[in-house]
Amino acid sequence: MVILTSVLTTGALTLTACGSRDDSGDKGGDNGSGTTLTIGVDAPLSGENSTTGLGIQYGAQIAVDDANKNNWVPGVKFKLKALDDKAQPATGQSNATSIVGDKTSVGAVGPLNSGVAQTMQQVFASANMVQISPANTAPELTQGKNWQTDKKRPFKTYFRTATTDELQGSFAAGYAYNGLKKKKAFVVDDKQTYGAGLAKIFNEQYKKLGGKVVGTDHVNTGDKDFGSLVTKIKNSGADLLYYGGQYDESALITKQLKDAGVKIPLFGGDGMFASTYIEAAGKSSEGDLATAIGVPADTLPAAKTFIQTYKDKGYKGDYGAYGAYAYDATTAIIKAVKAAADANGGKVPTDINDLRSKVVDGVQKSDFEGLTGKISFDQYGDTTNKQLTVYQVEKGAWKDVETGTADLK
Repeated sequence: MVILTSVLTTGALTLTACGSRDDSGDKGGDNGSGTTLTIGVDAPLSGENSTTGLGIQYGAQIAVDDANKNNWVPGVKFKLKALDDKAQPATGQSNATSIVGDKTSVGAVGPLNSGVAQTMQQVFASANMVQISPANTAPELTQGKNWQTDKKRPFKTYFRTATTDELQGSFAAGYAYNGLKKKKAFVVDDKQTYGAGLAKIFNEQYKKLGGKVVGTDHVNTGDKDFGSLVTKIKNSGADLLYYGGQYDESALITKQLKDAGVKIPLFGGDGMFASTYIEAAGKSSEGDLATAIGVPADTLPAAKTFIQTYKDKGYKGDYGAYGAYAYDATTAIIKAVKAAADANGGKVPTDINDLRSKVVDGVQKSDFEGLTGKISFDQYGDTTNKQLTVYQVEKGAWKDVETGTADLK
């Protein structure tokens, strides 16, 4: 195999020979002599949100391993560069700079958090490098800050395999009102880009359907004591609590709510759809709900091998929320590299800037069957797959109870 090094002043690529193995320990296909290219991954790999962040990392790793083992791009060996953003925007921005500074890098997968993505987008755009998030759902990331009235794509380099909060919040509101028959909701968010945006859309759509929002409030990420919030919810007479945020706080909220005798379900978004939520909340999580992007991974025939590989490797984290979407995001980048090579007589372009540009164009033209369904992107970089699922905790596990698409009437 050969390793790729760079001449920084020209962007040209220099190839030198050596022997190596991929991260899985398996030889990566018949790559003989060729090029090693890097795909960056950014996600919270420690601390808060790490359960889902690790699912992103290892979902991408399995895609890289499959590409190498099966020689998806002849003459090219892919490697993963996983960086921990700790769910912090500033760290995510620094990681993005590190990824684009590596002249073997052709694209990036991540991040998990929409607030982190906002600090990364410009970095990748300036380097004309593709970024595909398997988890970001804030509409403004692809459709601009005025997305509700005037959609404009801010960055042509940014894509996502996750659908938006506009759809997720509306889908949750419809299920809460029509499916659960809940007529009085209390809405809480964590003040973050993702959580506040999701709660706002749920609030609006729920009221349009005829539901009554009997109270709203905000919490801070990292909070542990929600006594005053519990009192407000109890006094409001709500029959449902909707929470916009991550599983770290929502697990504590539902536990303290149930301990205070308020036996109403907590309903949230994909940020709390993780096994960690149930583990942290214990029996208090029973009956709680969450929406998540796409359909259940274990119901997709194409995902069965992926799930088995994840388990066999003993990978940490939870693949259920975003693992398969990270796999598909990584695959889209790899297929774009192949398209660039095919258009160049079967050889990867040797100028890294030219290659990065062609990968962006290739991802925009994506059209293939992935683990999660058809992978393609619209004019904003959003996935064309708009399916969503409501999950409910039953006997200590998430069980899918409704799958469909949001009605935005």
